[in-house]
Amino acid sequence: MGKQTPDRRRFQDRRDPQGRQGHQGSQGHQGLRETDPTGLATEAFLTHRNLLFTVAYEMLGSAADAEDVLQETWLRWTGVDQDTVRDRRAYLVRITTRQALSHLRTLGRRRESYVGPWLPEPLLTAPDVAEDVELADSVSTAMLLVLETLAPTERAVFVLREVFRLEYGEIAVAVGKTLTAVRQIAHRARGRVGERRPRGAVSAAENRRAIEAFRRAVETGELQGLLDLLAPDVVLLGDGGGVRRAVPHPVVGAERVARLLTEGLPRLAGTAAVRPALVNGGPALLVGLPGETDSVVTLRLDDGLITALYVVRNPEKLSRLTRATPITR
Repeated sequence: MGKQTPDRRRFQDRRDPQGRQGHQGSQGHQGLRETDPTGLATEAFLTHRNLLFTVAYEMLGSAADAEDVLQETWLRWTGVDQDTVRDRRAYLVRITTRQALSHLRTLGRRRESYVGPWLPEPLLTAPDVAEDVELADSVSTAMLLVLETLAPTERAVFVLREVFRLEYGEIAVAVGKTLTAVRQIAHRARGRVGERRPRGAVSAAENRRAIEAFRRAVETGELQGLLDLLAPDVVLLGDGGGVRRAVPHPVVGAERVARLLTEGLPRLAGTAAVRPALVNGGPALLVGLPGETDSVVTLRLDDGLITALYVVRNPEKLSRLTRATPITR
């Protein structure tokens, strides 16, 4: 353990505030290469870093925890004899999955004491993520909440198979299960996700229309366009993390959600700055008050109606909204 502390420091020092690697020239990688003289481990890690981050983020719903997983992945990766590795991508995914599973079990206990509803940490994403429909769906707030209903191993198997298309044999090694068990877990997880995921594909136009209605409501206090889009069973979730004021429990039903919006949104008119953005692969709104980002609003739509509104206000989850986080599969 004594040798890991300087390695961890070198890795952290090479990351910018967004968690991405800094300058990727020889000087930028000098700290990493001190523990990797041939450069093979460093090159492979940097090549697949965005993929590894995406795997960890989809399993954990937290960018901060995903970055911790990547640090641990790096530390273990530098201890591997590179001459024995046939497929570096698969090997790195395997390490990342195991570390994420360990974190996931710990997070489950931590979230039991979380104040109010818990929502995934929102990420600004680039337009190319939205163009990959399957990737955008897999990192959406709605899907990440569905994945929260799975047991840790189910979540890992589902993500690796359905999102990243890994072979069952690779997944079995990553999660420490037999091939037969992994096939059964995958089948069970697909069924559970299928019961809860959005009922049909949502067009970009439908998403934009809903977000625009919310924007108008915040900027002008005119709510009717937004209220007309609420599904009868709509639910509103607010995540303040016990730091910012937010609804302490889910608000369910069009009438109750409409009442809450009618009371709250007009207060923001004229004071809040609203900026459309791509968050977790889909349209969203960044609501700003003087000097800070106050909240991020994302929506879930089914059959053209808003079935869920997700409002993240916890400041610890709003730190990655200055530039897009690269995710890939």
